[in-house]
Amino acid sequence: MNEILLLALDSLRKNKLRSFLTVLGVVIGVATVIGMSSIISGLNNSIASQIQDLGSNLIFVQRIPPTVGGRLPPEVLNRKKLTLDDAKAIGELPVVQAVAPVLQYFAVNMNAKSFSVRYRDRTAKNTIFIGATPEVAVVMNLHLTGGRWINEADHKHNANVVVLGHDTAETIFPVNVDPVDKEVEIEGQPFRVIGVLEKRKDALQGGANPNDNVAEMPIGTFWRLHPEQKDFMFAVKTYTQDEVPRAIDQIEALLRTRRGVTPNKENDFAISTQDTFLDLWSQISSGIFTVMLAISSIALVVGGVGVMNIMLVSVTERTREIGVRKAIGATQRNILTQFLFEAMVLTAVGGVLGIVAGGAIAVIIRTVAPFLPASVSMFWVAVGFSTAVGTGLLFGLYPAYRAAILSPIEALRYE
Repeated sequence: MNEILLLALDSLRKNKLRSFLTVLGVVIGVATVIGMSSIISGLNNSIASQIQDLGSNLIFVQRIPPTVGGRLPPEVLNRKKLTLDDAKAIGELPVVQAVAPVLQYFAVNMNAKSFSVRYRDRTAKNTIFIGATPEVAVVMNLHLTGGRWINEADHKHNANVVVLGHDTAETIFPVNVDPVDKEVEIEGQPFRVIGVLEKRKDALQGGANPNDNVAEMPIGTFWRLHPEQKDFMFAVKTYTQDEVPRAIDQIEALLRTRRGVTPNKENDFAISTQDTFLDLWSQISSGIFTVMLAISSIALVVGGVGVMNIMLVSVTERTREIGVRKAIGATQRNILTQFLFEAMVLTAVGGVLGIVAGGAIAVIIRTVAPFLPASVSMFWVAVGFSTAVGTGLLFGLYPAYRAAILSPIEALRYE
């Protein structure tokens, strides 16, 4: 066996460039698997961490259900909006600890003169405006680096106060300036900064996270800026995780009654949990994964055809060598094993190069784009290497068989 392996390695050493070009498809296929699986694995870990940080006893109530792409039917888009009175009624349910109604406005600037949040000559653009209540901090497990959260007095009097996201404050305030109690300008109106949020743990960990570029204010204050935004989302927190199913049933029954939904009709609202968002992410990552497998499969097939082609050429070039080996006692099994080993070693080298390239891709992505947390999975390293070796076995079988069945007499006479 050792002799056969040495013969295979010797053959590959004699044709280094040809061998590398032959397995280039294998390298690309394995590198694709390692690189993409690293990104998906990193994002999965980060999303799981974020959900764990929020807590498992959260329920989200929305007018329109969270979806992955696709066009929603008109009857869903035209549903009646949820109201503050709905949130108040949900908050009175015995299993509900707190409910936080939330409004959002994505202030996307279309020209250089427009701004979202400004302090003197410094501007934070594309800030997400959020209308919130005092309960939001408790429900969403928000933490502050300084100052305080919106209180009942701010909410009751629609005060011009704002809690800034970590990145928003960092953008508009110099390092040596404490944002708390400073006055900022939001869409032409003065606001007093009462607090700054900690950097969020989110799916895009380590980089520019949109949820860190926010300006959170009382709902009444928010409506002075954008009275047209009245599409609430409710974040509901139960006392324990075990109470979540019962809370969902109670919220569903309450809203069906309040919204006049008859027994023969479906809900005209959506109730979801953390598991819903995990399922949505699973659908997204599965789609990405399918595309990844398709690309890598094509590359591996191309690489396998290249291996088969070069092994057939090798059999033709070494016909006399095969005849000599058979003449001095080599069996068909010896010849078959030698050429199979040669094909498998060839693709194994391609697999190793692909793993190195995939690992390098993960490192580069983590360095250049830290908001994409890539972590190499040993499982996919093993899968990539095994697939590479299997490709050599599969596509090397026919050339090895051709070599094994050569007649020693005809082989020796071959010129």
